[in-house]
Amino acid sequence: MSYNVQPLRSQTEIDDFLFWLRRTNYPERDTFLFIFGINNGLRMSDIVKLKVRDIKYEKRPIIVERKTGKRKVLYLDNLQDVIAEYIKGKDDDEWLFPSRQQGGHLKVNTVYKQYQKIADNLGRKDIGTHSLRKTFGYHYYRKTRDIATLMEIFNHSSEKVTKRYIGITTDEIGNTLADFRLGI
Repeated sequence: MSYNVQPLRSQTEIDDFLFWLRRTNYPERDTFLFIFGINNGLRMSDIVKLKVRDIKYEKRPIIVERKTGKRKVLYLDNLQDVIAEYIKGKDDDEWLFPSRQQGGHLKVNTVYKQYQKIADNLGRKDIGTHSLRKTFGYHYYRKTRDIATLMEIFNHSSEKVTKRYIGITTDEIGNTLADFRLGI
């Protein structure tokens, strides 16, 4: 069986996902992680290892991506109010997304398992941790049509790779063929 993680393509899908996140054991943390992820396009492995100080003092902090080792600017201008509310009362050295184990941060696999439960509740088999990154990319592209900038944000080697990654290629092909009929 092929497993292909997809973005959440509509506001309704995003709202449905948030509905289930608000019913977890740690709704504030889990909802913020989701909102944070769909608004910046980071990989989950980079998100879960953030500390409060990493995003507290600048609208555009710089992190080093775990996968690529490259420096990346986070554009958090649009999330300042949400960030301020979430980190209120937290110390700079605290993990942004703490786990139940004292002193640790959430693990990617823990988030994946949680998202699988939510996917089951939604009757979907195509949700994973990359869905957040893909959701960001999908909606960014739909809003701006700027695939070149999105390619830079994702650090992809070509526009074709980026379009395929966010599911645009499949959508575009499907849309162009929707009313295409011959010999009927």
